[in-house]
Amino acid sequence: MEVLKIATAGSVDDGKSTLIGRLLYDTKSLTDDKLEAIEKTSKQKGYDYLDFSLVTDGLVAEREQGITIDVAHIYFSTHTKSYIIADTPGHVEYTRNMVTGASTSQAAIILIDARKGVIEQTHRHFFINNLLRIKDVIVAINKMDLVDFSEERYQEIKTDFEELMGKRDYQDQKITFIPVSALKGDNVVNRSDRMTWYKGQTLLEHFEGLDRADIYNVGTPRFPVQYVIRPKTEEFHDFRGFAGKVYGGELSVGDEVVVLPSMTRSRIKDIYFYDKKYQTATRRSSVTITLEDEINVSRGDMLVKANDLPKVEKEFTATVSWMDSRELSVGNKYVLQHGVNKVLAKVENIHHKIKPDYSGIEKGISALAMNDIAQVTFRLNKPIFYDTFKEHRTNGSFILIDNQSNSTAGVGFIE
Repeated sequence: MEVLKIATAGSVDDGKSTLIGRLLYDTKSLTDDKLEAIEKTSKQKGYDYLDFSLVTDGLVAEREQGITIDVAHIYFSTHTKSYIIADTPGHVEYTRNMVTGASTSQAAIILIDARKGVIEQTHRHFFINNLLRIKDVIVAINKMDLVDFSEERYQEIKTDFEELMGKRDYQDQKITFIPVSALKGDNVVNRSDRMTWYKGQTLLEHFEGLDRADIYNVGTPRFPVQYVIRPKTEEFHDFRGFAGKVYGGELSVGDEVVVLPSMTRSRIKDIYFYDKKYQTATRRSSVTITLEDEINVSRGDMLVKANDLPKVEKEFTATVSWMDSRELSVGNKYVLQHGVNKVLAKVENIHHKIKPDYSGIEKGISALAMNDIAQVTFRLNKPIFYDTFKEHRTNGSFILIDNQSNSTAGVGFIE
């Protein structure tokens, strides 16, 4: 079954957690005991409705404050798709959590409170989705019940957001506007009879209709080798296969490939998925590849088509989202993990800080604090084989690991 991961973004009290709870409730994805707990807690709080935010706000602090702090992953299925929803916090101080939730998503929901309209946080959420090249974005204008399901108010907010869209640099993004009421259930799973002026799809109908070909960014094929398979059994005595996942494009039997970093050439002999052979490995498929020639290939190497090589360099500039309490400063050293490869990286220069509300850049920066986003140049102790993030989401991104704490300190998108 096809799996679709969706990131959510919205300001405090825009109703993200309620929207997700409503999705689960209307798709019959809540267990009986969970539903009973929601009914009981809602009554204790004196509500005359079910508080669906209780479905996702799992931390005690979240339930007490009525806000989302951590990234929660929620799973549910329909007859055609399996869904993973990343419920990310909307506060300014949790920018890093938003980046984390959106980094592996194929689609996103940006929530806007119909009473407040487009606010500064909306700019920030759209900036992050633009930065991470999320191809399908739904702008869910929520709490329509509090503005009397007004078409005029919906059109005002849509016009304001379209003005914001003019500032983006990723033009392949598809933006869809849907007026919803998460609390009442209008246009979430079931079509609203109180907004007959809206002729588009409901939220779930939109996701159900998404084609994989439309939501994944097309790039050039890259095959980072994760594991070398040598069974050494009687049946497969001389078998030597290279296991990994195909990113960006397709690889087929007979394709001439180059092994990086050795630059050795060969051709693809066979493509296996468990015990079955295939002629072509489509993008995002995990396969084992064998080559016609006996050449040295190890974990961390990359197979690419002979006429389509990535850049192989020891220095590059990237947009960095900083996630650590310790500041990033010029001269600092980190472990940079790019795919399965790890190299040492030194911060050469911080060019400028990028304001995620589209208000410009800030120059003369000597250090980055938690949640800062900036353009940074790194020098490595050995070259990596990369593409720009705009060309290839997987091969153009990396993480920075703190040497002392061994924690993920930041993420980067190569320019």
